[in-house]
Amino acid sequence: MTLKRVVVTGLGALTPVGNNVKEFWQGLSSGVSGAGPITKFNTEKFKTKFACELKNFNAEEFIDKKDLKRMDPFTVYSLVAAGEAVRDAGISEPGSFDPDQVGVIWGSGIGGIKVFEEEVTSYVKGDGTPRFNPFFIPKMIVDICVGHISMKYGYRGPNFVTVSACASSTNAIIDSFNYIRLGKAKIIVSGGTEGAITEAGIGGFNACKALSERNDSPETASRPFDKDRDGFVMGEGATCLVLEEYEHAKARGAKIYAEVIGGGMSADAYHLTAPHPEGLGATNVMLNALSDAGIQASEVDYVNVHGTSTSLGDVAELKAIQKVFGDHAYKLNISSTKSMTGHLLGGAGAIEAAACVLALQHGLIPPTINHVTPDENIDQKLNLTLNKAQKRDIKVALSNTFGFGGHNASIIFRKI
Repeated sequence: MTLKRVVVTGLGALTPVGNNVKEFWQGLSSGVSGAGPITKFNTEKFKTKFACELKNFNAEEFIDKKDLKRMDPFTVYSLVAAGEAVRDAGISEPGSFDPDQVGVIWGSGIGGIKVFEEEVTSYVKGDGTPRFNPFFIPKMIVDICVGHISMKYGYRGPNFVTVSACASSTNAIIDSFNYIRLGKAKIIVSGGTEGAITEAGIGGFNACKALSERNDSPETASRPFDKDRDGFVMGEGATCLVLEEYEHAKARGAKIYAEVIGGGMSADAYHLTAPHPEGLGATNVMLNALSDAGIQASEVDYVNVHGTSTSLGDVAELKAIQKVFGDHAYKLNISSTKSMTGHLLGGAGAIEAAACVLALQHGLIPPTINHVTPDENIDQKLNLTLNKAQKRDIKVALSNTFGFGGHNASIIFRKI
């Protein structure tokens, strides 16, 4: 069987550094931090009082007020990002696509945590009578975001959500890639989202000792590879990529951003929250992706790392990169865009995939910001693209995402 080629024909972004693709790229290329004090709830008693929230976002500009009452924020964010992407791809209007050949595959690690938190809190504070909102379950369940997207645009192809913690949306994009190249769909709207800046979200990750507590300087708290890093910074939002079969895209004159050429998956099989210290799963997943793409490690120019700003994770991932790429590791540009966007959990893979696609398009590597003090456990000869974007003619970019539970996913894009 001859596999189909798959390309990216649409992008959409709602992120802590920009509420659309243009603003998102401007934020990344300028090295803007999306972090600041949390405004969504009173953080007085919380260890972490900051996050990478969306800025100046008014959902009512995009979605009817009545409909908003039926959605958790993670679904709202998905609809907004998907809306921009499908308009960009030219598949937002009836008659512009075959509805049976367009699917939606999305990723989210947590789903409707805000509505779950509100409903359960209300019940516990009540008299024990189960007075739950009739939309409680439909607002909370993680798959509902793709249900809303498909209903809004009439897409009747493959429709589901992947859940693998922080690898979720990379898994979604890989699934979309595979469905198209196997001929099971012509177009798939794919991406990821998270809306977990809530009391339970922040409190829960604080309890895991995963979040930075640099409350005196939120904007510099996400500092991958820096010796003084103390945890990740929570982010929120959604990002969308429209994937399409290459010949189908050419036939309809679609704009093509990049080609998807391979994806890999693996498991650490090691620990609930910590990575394998030698990066075993990370090594395997990159090798799997390179094999799937049919390319040599030496052909990769840029790696957008998982790079969460945790003491163990950053070191393990760079060890894996050196194992996979050998001497070529020193010729790579490596960067963590989480230093700017924060960590979107299940939405991380999509936002970083979009960053790779835009880097290919613009010939510019977004930086790893907030680096001050070198870590003696990290090889300083690696080009970590510190503090300032770097120009480069990028032909191939690889994006890594790793999740709690040891879930690893890597995806590779090529300039076209």
